Amino acid sequence: MSFQHPEEIGYGYVIERYVTRKDSDHPRYRDLKSGRLLRPGWPHAERFAQHLVADAATITDAELEALLGYEWRSRLTAAWLIGAGRRDRFRERIGDLLLTSEVCFSGSAYCFALARFCTHADAEILATYLNRYLPRTDLRYDQPAALGALLRLDAHLGTHHAERFTQPHGLWDRWVNALDHLRDHPDYTPAERRRFTDLQREFADSWAHA
Repeated sequence: MSFQHPEEIGYGYVIERYVTRKDSDHPRYRDLKSGRLLRPGWPHAERFAQHLVADAATITDAELEALLGYEWRSRLTAAWLIGAGRRDRFRERIGDLLLTSEVCFSGSAYCFALARFCTHADAEILATYLNRYLPRTDLRYDQPAALGALLRLDAHLGTHHAERFTQPHGLWDRWVNALDHLRDHPDYTPAERRRFTDLQREFADSWAHA
Protein backbone atom coordinates (compact mmCIF):
# COMPACT_ATOMS: atom_id res chain seq x y z
CA MET A 1 0.00 0.00 0.00
CA SER A 2 1.42 3.39 -0.98
CA PHE A 3 1.74 6.40 1.30
CA GLN A 4 0.68 9.83 0.08
CA HIS A 5 1.11 13.13 1.87
CA PRO A 6 -2.24 14.96 2.01
CA GLU A 7 -0.56 17.96 0.35
CA GLU A 8 -0.27 15.92 -2.83
CA ILE A 9 -4.05 15.73 -3.16
CA GLY A 10 -4.93 19.20 -1.96
CA TYR A 11 -5.52 18.41 1.72
CA GLY A 12 -2.30 19.64 3.28
CA TYR A 13 -4.20 21.41 6.06
CA VAL A 14 -5.62 18.22 7.59
CA ILE A 15 -2.46 17.36 9.54
CA GLU A 16 -2.44 20.58 11.52
CA ARG A 17 -6.22 20.75 11.81
CA TYR A 18 -6.87 17.22 13.03
CA VAL A 19 -3.63 15.41 13.92
CA THR A 20 -1.23 17.84 15.56
CA ARG A 21 -3.75 20.30 17.03
CA LYS A 22 -3.36 20.76 20.76
CA ASP A 23 -6.24 20.41 23.20
CA SER A 24 -3.77 19.62 25.99
CA ASP A 25 -0.02 19.97 26.44
CA HIS A 26 0.56 17.55 23.56
CA PRO A 27 -0.59 17.07 19.97
CA ARG A 28 -3.85 15.18 19.63
CA TYR A 29 -2.26 12.05 18.18
CA ARG A 30 -0.01 11.70 21.24
CA ASP A 31 -2.94 11.88 23.63
CA LEU A 32 -4.80 9.28 21.57
CA LYS A 33 -1.80 6.97 21.43
CA SER A 34 -0.95 7.25 25.13
CA GLY A 35 -4.46 6.51 26.38
CA ARG A 36 -4.20 9.29 28.95
CA LEU A 37 -7.65 10.51 27.95
CA LEU A 38 -9.07 7.37 29.62
CA ARG A 39 -7.40 8.04 32.96
CA PRO A 40 -9.62 9.44 35.72
CA GLY A 41 -8.82 13.03 36.59
CA TRP A 42 -7.01 13.92 33.37
CA PRO A 43 -7.37 17.74 33.44
CA HIS A 44 -7.82 18.15 29.68
CA ALA A 45 -10.50 15.48 29.26
CA GLU A 46 -13.51 17.73 28.73
CA ARG A 47 -11.90 20.06 26.22
CA PHE A 48 -10.18 17.22 24.40
CA ALA A 49 -13.33 15.13 24.12
CA GLN A 50 -15.56 18.01 23.02
CA HIS A 51 -13.19 18.96 20.22
CA LEU A 52 -12.68 15.34 19.16
CA VAL A 53 -16.42 14.70 18.95
CA ALA A 54 -16.99 17.99 17.11
CA ASP A 55 -14.33 17.11 14.55
CA ALA A 56 -15.74 13.59 14.20
CA ALA A 57 -19.08 15.13 13.21
CA THR A 58 -17.73 17.68 10.73
CA ILE A 59 -14.68 16.12 9.07
CA THR A 60 -15.47 15.08 5.51
CA ASP A 61 -15.01 11.62 4.08
CA ALA A 62 -12.43 13.03 1.66
CA GLU A 63 -10.43 14.49 4.56
CA LEU A 64 -10.56 11.16 6.37
CA GLU A 65 -9.33 9.38 3.26
CA ALA A 66 -6.45 11.85 3.02
CA LEU A 67 -5.46 11.00 6.58
CA LEU A 68 -5.84 7.24 6.10
CA GLY A 69 -3.55 7.37 3.10
CA TYR A 70 -0.63 8.80 5.04
CA GLU A 71 1.52 7.69 8.00
CA TRP A 72 0.66 6.24 11.43
CA ARG A 73 -0.15 9.51 13.24
CA SER A 74 -2.67 10.45 10.60
CA ARG A 75 -4.17 6.98 10.43
CA LEU A 76 -4.47 6.70 14.20
CA THR A 77 -6.26 10.06 14.39
CA ALA A 78 -8.52 9.28 11.43
CA ALA A 79 -9.56 5.95 12.94
CA TRP A 80 -10.48 7.61 16.23
CA LEU A 81 -12.54 10.21 14.38
CA ILE A 82 -14.20 7.48 12.33
CA GLY A 83 -14.99 5.49 15.47
CA ALA A 84 -16.20 8.48 17.46
CA GLY A 85 -18.49 9.47 14.59
CA ARG A 86 -19.48 5.86 13.83
CA ARG A 87 -18.66 6.31 10.13
CA ASP A 88 -19.32 2.66 9.39
CA ARG A 89 -18.99 3.25 5.65
CA PHE A 90 -15.25 3.08 6.39
CA ARG A 91 -15.55 -0.48 7.74
CA GLU A 92 -13.89 -2.16 4.76
CA ARG A 93 -11.11 0.44 4.63
CA ILE A 94 -10.41 0.12 8.35
CA GLY A 95 -10.50 -3.66 8.11
CA ASP A 96 -8.01 -3.69 5.25
CA LEU A 97 -5.62 -1.42 7.16
CA LEU A 98 -5.87 -3.55 10.28
CA LEU A 99 -5.26 -6.82 8.45
CA THR A 100 -2.34 -5.37 6.50
CA SER A 101 -0.74 -3.89 9.64
CA GLU A 102 1.89 -2.03 7.66
CA VAL A 103 2.53 0.79 10.16
CA CYS A 104 2.97 0.92 13.93
CA PHE A 105 0.66 2.29 16.63
CA SER A 106 -2.49 2.83 14.55
CA GLY A 107 -3.95 -0.68 14.82
CA SER A 108 -5.50 -0.13 18.24
CA ALA A 109 -7.45 2.80 16.79
CA TYR A 110 -8.80 0.57 14.01
CA CYS A 111 -9.97 -1.86 16.69
CA PHE A 112 -11.65 1.00 18.55
CA ALA A 113 -13.52 2.00 15.39
CA LEU A 114 -14.71 -1.56 14.77
CA ALA A 115 -15.85 -1.85 18.38
CA ARG A 116 -17.86 1.36 17.95
CA PHE A 117 -19.55 0.09 14.78
CA CYS A 118 -20.53 -2.98 16.80
CA THR A 119 -21.91 -5.38 14.18
CA HIS A 120 -21.30 -8.99 13.24
CA ALA A 121 -19.25 -7.80 10.26
CA ASP A 122 -16.87 -6.02 12.61
CA ALA A 123 -16.53 -9.12 14.78
CA GLU A 124 -15.61 -11.14 11.70
CA ILE A 125 -12.85 -8.67 10.80
CA LEU A 126 -11.40 -8.85 14.30
CA ALA A 127 -11.59 -12.65 14.35
CA THR A 128 -9.82 -12.79 10.99
CA TYR A 129 -7.07 -10.56 12.36
CA LEU A 130 -6.60 -12.74 15.44
CA ASN A 131 -6.57 -15.91 13.35
CA ARG A 132 -3.78 -14.39 11.28
CA TYR A 133 -1.66 -12.74 13.95
CA LEU A 134 -2.05 -14.70 17.20
CA PRO A 135 -0.13 -17.68 15.78
CA ARG A 136 2.72 -15.25 15.05
CA THR A 137 4.18 -15.22 18.55
CA ASP A 138 7.15 -13.30 17.17
CA LEU A 139 4.96 -10.30 16.29
CA ARG A 140 3.78 -7.85 18.94
CA TYR A 141 1.22 -5.97 16.89
CA ASP A 142 -2.34 -5.14 17.98
CA GLN A 143 -3.46 -8.54 19.21
CA PRO A 144 -4.47 -7.21 22.67
CA ALA A 145 -6.60 -4.41 21.20
CA ALA A 146 -8.23 -6.78 18.73
CA LEU A 147 -9.09 -9.31 21.42
CA GLY A 148 -10.53 -6.61 23.67
CA ALA A 149 -12.70 -5.28 20.87
CA LEU A 150 -13.88 -8.77 19.95
CA LEU A 151 -14.76 -9.59 23.56
CA ARG A 152 -16.74 -6.34 23.74
CA LEU A 153 -18.63 -7.20 20.55
CA ASP A 154 -19.37 -10.72 21.77
CA ALA A 155 -20.85 -9.28 24.95
CA HIS A 156 -23.02 -6.84 23.01
CA LEU A 157 -24.05 -9.16 20.18
CA GLY A 158 -24.49 -12.32 22.22
CA THR A 159 -21.88 -14.14 20.14
CA HIS A 160 -18.86 -16.25 21.06
CA HIS A 161 -16.21 -15.39 18.47
CA ALA A 162 -13.49 -14.90 21.07
CA GLU A 163 -13.91 -18.25 22.80
CA ARG A 164 -11.69 -20.13 20.38
CA PHE A 165 -8.86 -17.71 21.13
CA THR A 166 -9.23 -17.46 24.91
CA GLN A 167 -9.68 -21.13 25.82
CA PRO A 168 -6.97 -22.36 28.23
CA HIS A 169 -3.66 -23.03 26.47
CA GLY A 170 -5.17 -21.68 23.28
CA LEU A 171 -3.87 -19.10 20.82
CA TRP A 172 -4.09 -16.16 23.24
CA ASP A 173 -2.26 -17.96 26.04
CA ARG A 174 0.46 -19.10 23.66
CA TRP A 175 0.91 -15.60 22.27
CA VAL A 176 1.15 -14.02 25.74
CA ASN A 177 3.42 -16.72 27.16
CA ALA A 178 5.87 -16.46 24.28
CA LEU A 179 7.49 -13.57 26.18
CA ASP A 180 8.47 -14.20 29.78
CA HIS A 181 7.70 -10.67 30.95
CA LEU A 182 4.09 -10.93 29.74
CA ARG A 183 3.36 -14.27 31.36
CA ASP A 184 0.83 -13.80 34.20
CA HIS A 185 0.85 -10.02 33.64
CA PRO A 186 -2.55 -8.65 34.75
CA ASP A 187 -2.81 -6.29 31.80
CA TYR A 188 -2.83 -9.23 29.40
CA THR A 189 -5.79 -11.15 30.75
CA PRO A 190 -8.85 -11.26 28.46
CA ALA A 191 -10.89 -9.47 31.13
CA GLU A 192 -8.46 -6.56 31.21
CA ARG A 193 -8.44 -6.34 27.42
CA ARG A 194 -12.23 -6.04 27.35
CA ARG A 195 -12.18 -3.51 30.21
CA PHE A 196 -9.86 -1.23 28.27
CA THR A 197 -12.09 -1.39 25.19
CA ASP A 198 -15.12 -0.64 27.35
CA LEU A 199 -13.35 2.47 28.66
CA GLN A 200 -12.71 3.64 25.10
CA ARG A 201 -16.34 3.14 24.12
CA GLU A 202 -17.64 4.79 27.28
CA PHE A 203 -15.39 7.78 26.70
CA ALA A 204 -16.69 8.27 23.17
CA ASP A 205 -20.31 7.54 24.10
CA SER A 206 -20.39 9.92 27.05
CA TRP A 207 -19.12 12.91 25.10
CA ALA A 208 -21.02 12.14 21.91
CA HIS A 209 -24.26 12.35 23.91
CA ALA A 210 -23.25 15.30 26.07
